[in-house]
Amino acid sequence: MARNIQSLERAAAMLRLLAGGERRLGLSDIASSLGLAKGTAHGILRTLQQEGFVEQDDVSGRYQLGAELLRLGTTYLDVHELRARALVWTDDLARSSGESVHLGVLHQQGVLIVHHVFRPDDSRQVLEIGAMQPLHSTALGKVLSAYDPVAHSEALEADRKPFTDRTVCDLEDFEEILDITRARGYAADVEETWEGVASIAAPIHDRRRMPVGAVDITGAVERLCRDGELRPELIAAVRDCARAVSRDLGAGRF
Repeated sequence: MARNIQSLERAAAMLRLLAGGERRLGLSDIASSLGLAKGTAHGILRTLQQEGFVEQDDVSGRYQLGAELLRLGTTYLDVHELRARALVWTDDLARSSGESVHLGVLHQQGVLIVHHVFRPDDSRQVLEIGAMQPLHSTALGKVLSAYDPVAHSEALEADRKPFTDRTVCDLEDFEEILDITRARGYAADVEETWEGVASIAAPIHDRRRMPVGAVDITGAVERLCRDGELRPELIAAVRDCARAVSRDLGAGRF
């Protein structure tokens, strides 16, 4: 059996202690409650403080939970609420379009797939939950870059490498695509990331009207396109799905 790391156990106990109280705690209180020497407790608190998990009041010197820990907790809840609200709508989208559906969120200069509905046929498919997609070439990434200022900054800073001869890497051209995306309310990827594959994505907003993710359909170019253009009924279906999820998250009508 693997041994637990004592310093991590103590840090976790410290965070639970701070989370359970209604007031800030001093060093002596924390050390006494956890049975630690003051020097040991102070060293752990200092590390947690440097990482933003704990904050120290400038006047009293007492400690409380930090903003970074609260942010991580909020992110966890937001992603799981997004996925829960999207389940029915993404199932309906896969059924009506006949294509696979992905739900993506911004994560570490890319798009993290948090939900994937298989194409409703008998073909062999691979579950893509947990996979990462680039911001600059995928439909999901372009939508997030167009509507989320943080995603936009990360897309500009990232290495926009070409995946096919259709990938747009030039900064000015990429910014023009984002302008078009905002104007029409959806983004497209026609063989920009994978040869023979196209996708259409639309943004999802929360009750604060903030972009929290995006939904797409992905499939073979010959199925998503007709006469060289994306099929308008598929564009409408993706946008309708995104609006429905947004409404369920409290965003109201767009």
